[in-house]
Amino acid sequence: MINRKRREEVRRKKKEERRKEMKLYIKNMVCNRCKTIVKEELEKIGIPYNELEIGVVNTTKKISLLQRTQLGDALQKSGFQLIDENKNVLIEKLKKAIVDLEHHTDENLKTSFTDYISLSVNDNFISLNTLFAEVEGMTIEKYIIKHKIDRVKELIVYDNLNLAQIAFKMHYSNVAQLSAQFKRITGLTPTHFRDLRHARSFSPESN
Repeated sequence: MINRKRREEVRRKKKEERRKEMKLYIKNMVCNRCKTIVKEELEKIGIPYNELEIGVVNTTKKISLLQRTQLGDALQKSGFQLIDENKNVLIEKLKKAIVDLEHHTDENLKTSFTDYISLSVNDNFISLNTLFAEVEGMTIEKYIIKHKIDRVKELIVYDNLNLAQIAFKMHYSNVAQLSAQFKRITGLTPTHFRDLRHARSFSPESN
């Protein structure tokens, strides 16, 4: 009973922490040096964060309008651009729609992925794609393919499915199509990837 209450309390605190978090999207970040510059500006202004990647910062609390203005001005001097807050919200909705789309891999969607995303976000796909490419540096289609390949990797490593079953599950027309896209994105065939992961799992270093 005590453990259950403790778990519920931990979940409640995590939900509260997530509500306080805020994602900031920054245009023109391309390297680790860019991350260092942004990190310095965040610390100067006193904006707490728990994650800093190229193009995005995850703050641990909502920032004030003054802090946002200060950060925007400071970043602009270094050649960066803080993306408009409304666009931030739209990008988050887009990513949620893409994640939801991935969860439908076992179903046959009655609409195309472009219609699915447009309906989910309630906006024109062309304008959404333009915004997404501006912020993320890739089109929605390429982002979906990247996540699709990540899902295929999980199925190869953790599920007892052969390539034909994985191809069917992930809506590829056949194994050849799956293998071609997998190699284009990773540089490896699915079989080579599986063998490498299998060898690594049984290497002395993994024990």
